[in-house]
Amino acid sequence: MTTERTVLLASPRSFCAGVDRAIEIVEQLLARRGGPIYVRKQTVHNTHVVADLSGRGAVFVDELTEVPAGATVVFSAHGVSPAVRSEAVDRGLDVVDATCPLVTKVHSEARRFAARGDTVVFIGHAGHEEVEGTLGEAPDRMVLVETAEDVATLEVEDPSRVSYLTQTTLAVDETTAVVDALRARFPALRGPGSDDICYATTNRQRSLAAVADEADLVLVVGSANSSNSVRLVEVARRMGTPAYLVDDISGISESWLAGVRVVGLTAGASAPPELVDEVVQWLRRFGPVRVEERETARETITFGLPSAAR
Repeated sequence: MTTERTVLLASPRSFCAGVDRAIEIVEQLLARRGGPIYVRKQTVHNTHVVADLSGRGAVFVDELTEVPAGATVVFSAHGVSPAVRSEAVDRGLDVVDATCPLVTKVHSEARRFAARGDTVVFIGHAGHEEVEGTLGEAPDRMVLVETAEDVATLEVEDPSRVSYLTQTTLAVDETTAVVDALRARFPALRGPGSDDICYATTNRQRSLAAVADEADLVLVVGSANSSNSVRLVEVARRMGTPAYLVDDISGISESWLAGVRVVGLTAGASAPPELVDEVVQWLRRFGPVRVEERETARETITFGLPSAAR
């Protein structure tokens, strides 16, 4: 007799307002202007989204030198540095900015903190596009740290004038540990008026934590270069639950299901929701599945489009 499995669907999951906005900007430009529409880096970090937009006429490039002079170029949701913006102006490109407003907030804080003379400690992952863009706002006044251990060797100009900012897609608990280490070393540490880790990242981590405790296995739908998706896997594993990141059902191994009766399922903020539905259908191939939705927050935030995409 086949035993029924339970799938605990973490909610909120999948697209956030910033991702929805970035995708819609490219879609609207393609509909209004036709292709090609150039996009610097990936609009959002998801292979399915990029493939879909590519099929409609979006051309993804790593550098602005790959964009013909005068062409339309979209800046991704992760933001860019002032140097990239200046390069676009110099090359006469028609820029449409899809930077998430919550990333723009961090950029503004970086400029403000640097202008008042602080050493600005930015907590984030080296090499991530959001990190590169933010550090570019005040390169002479900002330093990057990734872990609490990094804080021990940090050297600053004036220990009484230190502030911190964070990448928007970090794990909340790990970031708290880094901030605590900074505050222990620099008691006068100042930070942003409100958390830089975005509401969607926080909500998805909390909703996953609510199901991971009951699950024998956690599946996170998202791409490997998606910071918030990777953080979800880490959250589950820190709770002691086996967890895997998969782009889609092709990345799931049947062997993971051995002895599993309860599957926790979520998706990163850049992963299309239909991919979650496909995972549920895939699980039904191995027996009956009962689906329970576990909602920990309701998201109602939306971000308006720039005039070029309206």
